Amino acid sequence: MIRNVIFDWSGTLVDDLPAVWQATNHLFARAGVPELDLERFRSEFQLPARGFFARHVGHVSEADSLRWFFERFAELQSTVTALPHAREFLAFCQREGMRTLVLSAVPGPWFTAQAAALGFTEFLHHHCLGVEDKRGLIGRLLSEHGWVPAETLFVGDMQHDIETARQGGVAAVAVLTGYNRLEQLRAAEPDLVVEHLGELQGLLERNGLELQARPVGKRFPLATVGGLIFDDSGRVLMLRTQKWSGLWGIPGGKIEWGETAMDALLREVLEETGLVVSDVRFVLVQDAISPPEFYKDAHFLLLNYTCRAPAAPSVVPNEEAQEFRWVTPVEARQLPLNTPTRVLLNAVVPPV
Repeated sequence: MIRNVIFDWSGTLVDDLPAVWQATNHLFARAGVPELDLERFRSEFQLPARGFFARHVGHVSEADSLRWFFERFAELQSTVTALPHAREFLAFCQREGMRTLVLSAVPGPWFTAQAAALGFTEFLHHHCLGVEDKRGLIGRLLSEHGWVPAETLFVGDMQHDIETARQGGVAAVAVLTGYNRLEQLRAAEPDLVVEHLGELQGLLERNGLELQARPVGKRFPLATVGGLIFDDSGRVLMLRTQKWSGLWGIPGGKIEWGETAMDALLREVLEETGLVVSDVRFVLVQDAISPPEFYKDAHFLLLNYTCRAPAAPSVVPNEEAQEFRWVTPVEARQLPLNTPTRVLLNAVVPPV
């Protein structure tokens, strides 16, 4: 049974990625080196951060690098927000009597200010901050607090967090809400990958605070729906999501108990895009058995449809999508699509 949870801070409980990226580019500009776009920053940034900065601004003194970075981050401090489901998960830990600790590289004063502004302070029992390399501390922290490794989770968003968990002999849970992408996290071999803390909470609730569910017999495929949405000009709506390895795809999701496939499609599209679609037409069924692009092992039956967006559609994506685009079918094929979306697109608009 899980009794203790160690959290990373940045990318796990709070979203400070835009601020850290902008502050890094401010440092790079002051140092006279090219700035990084967000995707390249995410692919290269690592902990301990000293190595990342040494590769890019090694010619600048550490004192100047820190000063230039912190002067910009201080201006962006107010942009740091709580990640979806973070407060709810912390409240869940409190209700269940689980002890919490934040182990993070973030400086203490910034953590204190952010935690207070976001209403997190009351939920966090302990913290160890300004840590350059967490791997060397986790064993001592467990011993100091008398926490049993088998009863402890480490939840983080970077490979370094997974390595830290391994060093402490505790279970490692990777979340897709932060800095590292799915392929990077998988390379570190966590015990579990979740899309967000809400998924982790649901799993712990179902499993009686155990990380892994006990076998309950046969497993069965999950029935899902997905819609290729067209606008009046013939463009299609593409969404990019972390749970599909940052690839582009279509809105959709699981059919709920007692729900028709049509109702599920309309609901999922509305939830994920804010659109009320019409002219829904069934296209095909796909088997997706343990798709490597998806963030966890699964077997889906994908019921695929086409549909029409309202005139002058205004897309309001939910937390699942990192980005959306209206593109022609030709342009869509040039995007890095997940495999089921490419199959559907080719079935609807065959390539010339």
